[in-house]
Amino acid sequence: MADKNGYIATSKFLIASPTKVRPVANVVKLKSYTEAMAILENMPQKGARLLTKTMKSAAANALDLNKKLDEDMLFVKEIRIDEGPRLKRLWTRGRGRADMLLKRMCHITVIVDEKAGE
Repeated sequence: MADKNGYIATSKFLIASPTKVRPVANVVKLKSYTEAMAILENMPQKGARLLTKTMKSAAANALDLNKKLDEDMLFVKEIRIDEGPRLKRLWTRGRGRADMLLKRMCHITVIVDEKAGE
């Protein structure tokens, strides 16, 4: 999807805590697309795999809509990690008690754009 800000891809309702995904996103923000993908593929976190998938989708949107673009011309303009709904589960404890287990979700939005010099 193209926007005046760049080419956008979103992934919603991913079962991963936004507080765990945000530090991974901050590492690759404002880097070139190829460099960002190389960094993410060598990170062990689950958030890196989720970001890789969304970033590939944003790049595919850019390359399909603008046939003149190449992967080397793209850079990661913005990454937004928003909080999604929480799955609430019962967690049994000792002595007949119970706790609430919150499975947090996140929405990932990646915006890639072409470099200014090209």
